[in-house]
Amino acid sequence: MKLLKIVSILVFSCILLNAEPIDLKGKKDGYEVKLQSESSLVVGDNTFFVTLEKDGSSIKDAKVKAKFFMPEMPGMPYMEYVGKAKLIDGKYKLQINLSMSGTWQYHLLFKTADGKVHKIRSSVNL
Repeated sequence: MKLLKIVSILVFSCILLNAEPIDLKGKKDGYEVKLQSESSLVVGDNTFFVTLEKDGSSIKDAKVKAKFFMPEMPGMPYMEYVGKAKLIDGKYKLQINLSMSGTWQYHLLFKTADGKVHKIRSSVNL
């Protein structure tokens, strides 16, 4: 029984040491978009930062929000969390609550000064 506990602790420690913050990059309609997490994702509250650039210049007048969701599965209801970002030090900061482990899909939406809404879809694993 002690051996099982020791092995479990070692495996859990390796998982924690290998966990890294999210750092995703993409392009949409001429905009360069970065989604980064403050630290490794955890069950519960997570802080994300979004940076937007176009032609090498930071975009600081957009409205940014994200919807993280997990589709309904047998024995599990649909889960969703929507967060609106606030511009802090040139980055849009989001608080997102991921209520369980698994693959969370997300839609990152940003509305630019010209009134156009741009959407990026992807997923993260927790």
